[in-house]
Amino acid sequence: MGVAVATEGLTRTFGAVTAVDHITFHIEEGEVFGLLGPNGAGKTTMVRLLNALILPTSGSATVFGKSVLQQGDSVRSMTGVLTESPNLYERLSARRNLTFFGRLYGVPEADLKSRVDRTLTWLGLADRADDLAGTFSKGMKQRLALARALLHDPPLLFLDEPTSGLDPSAAREVDTLIAELSRERGRTVLLCTHNLVEAQRLCDRVGVLANGRMIACGSVQELAQRLWSSMAVEIDLLVPPPPDLGEILGAIPGLSMVTVEGTRIEVRVNTREQVPEAVSAIVGAGGQVLRVVPREHTLEEIYFALQKEERS
Repeated sequence: MGVAVATEGLTRTFGAVTAVDHITFHIEEGEVFGLLGPNGAGKTTMVRLLNALILPTSGSATVFGKSVLQQGDSVRSMTGVLTESPNLYERLSARRNLTFFGRLYGVPEADLKSRVDRTLTWLGLADRADDLAGTFSKGMKQRLALARALLHDPPLLFLDEPTSGLDPSAAREVDTLIAELSRERGRTVLLCTHNLVEAQRLCDRVGVLANGRMIACGSVQELAQRLWSSMAVEIDLLVPPPPDLGEILGAIPGLSMVTVEGTRIEVRVNTREQVPEAVSAIVGAGGQVLRVVPREHTLEEIYFALQKEERS
């Protein structure tokens, strides 16, 4: 896979305010990349820069090799944007909304009707195609807005809080569509969200912004390893373990903590390879292992740890 987005020292100032501060990162083709950060961190400015809607003060950025500085029209032809608010024409039908925006996107007239029909069907809106958008539920409006962003078949999608305000069922539908776009249709997705559970579920990697700077970038596992040198593992036994089990486990190199409470044991290991060693020691001491659960750090824990680290 190639590189969909690449920035080098990307910076944008507004007077005395630096909204994006010397950011260097990349997004691979077909990846779902999460852009995380509090309000005012620079997410919206970043999206505007990468769509060549505004130009950087310094630094550079490319989208599929096209420069946002010099080839803005080409860049915008390859991107689709879903804003947090759907911003549809509510007095037009779903079909007429898409037809209007398809012409703005430059979709050939000969292909426009079939493409509109195909997109409406794909997003489950075919049976409401001729109903006014104003009569749609919020979830249906979000799907229609996503259809608008997809209509010209862009290889790169920018999704800003795509499930904001949706009920759990509608939010899950949108999440499924995002996963399908990436896994089955090869689209690259940049997802801006405050929903950290959603981001952990959908994103291959995330970038965390604070005060216009990217303070961390990587997969959840990579970021956890950067913040914490050890991993907690919970081991449940069928019956309470032998009294000396804590001492036996404590003698294993790399186990930094051992807690035994009833039939539950918690150990901290420096590497994943030490988990089987700990389990073998328990079995060898007569313990009957029922379940082994490595407790991975969540993206929420990682996010707040990074923001705390940034403030300190």
